[in-house]
Amino acid sequence: MRLYIIRHADPDYPNHTITEAGHLEAQALSKRMAVHGLDRIYASPMGRALDTMRYTSELLSLPHEVEEWTQELSLKLEETPYGRLSHWDLPGEVIRGQDVFPTHETWKELDYYAGTEGPSTFEKLKAASDEFLKRQGFERVGGRYRILRPQNKDRIAVFCHGGFGLTWLAHLLEIPVSLVWSGFWMPPSSVTTILFDERSEEWAVPRCIGFGDVSHLYEAGLPVRPRGVITNFD
Repeated sequence: MRLYIIRHADPDYPNHTITEAGHLEAQALSKRMAVHGLDRIYASPMGRALDTMRYTSELLSLPHEVEEWTQELSLKLEETPYGRLSHWDLPGEVIRGQDVFPTHETWKELDYYAGTEGPSTFEKLKAASDEFLKRQGFERVGGRYRILRPQNKDRIAVFCHGGFGLTWLAHLLEIPVSLVWSGFWMPPSSVTTILFDERSEEWAVPRCIGFGDVSHLYEAGLPVRPRGVITNFD
């Protein structure tokens, strides 16, 4: 199975939709996904994800299903020297400035994250992800997925959000979440491709074979917009 994790196009946050530029991005994206072909489309219930998804759904004449658990995470750090930030916007110099790098267990001990809803939110996402993927034919056992439907060739797209997408990726790839937050960025309308790598008849392991791809924007002559990059993006 191939799982496409797609961040919404350029957002119009106040109006819960996408900008005019975002509509162009979503149209270009739909043409790219039509080339891939999809079996199922899922989307966050939030307007900017739905409005991005509709172009692909209409072009492929494929209905979508809303997955409530894929909406953007509400994780804010209210008071930091860097201002009010989402958990995934805390500078990497802070996260990687410790004597020992974060692990699955210790990332939540950083002063900024300790006592926040970050750890419990991540646990809820992990449980929802496992339930979702079991419906797709993969049952999580430890860090692997038991194959419930062998030779699963399905291609599914999930239209979601930057913070959510990074957090989900941390669970799928078994990387400490704060290292993913500080080390990766998903551009608007980007496609991250996860292959469920079946090396045996019993087990599959998620493998990232493409991250944050925006080739459809280059094809359409559109710029990559730095939504979510705080500084020095040019």
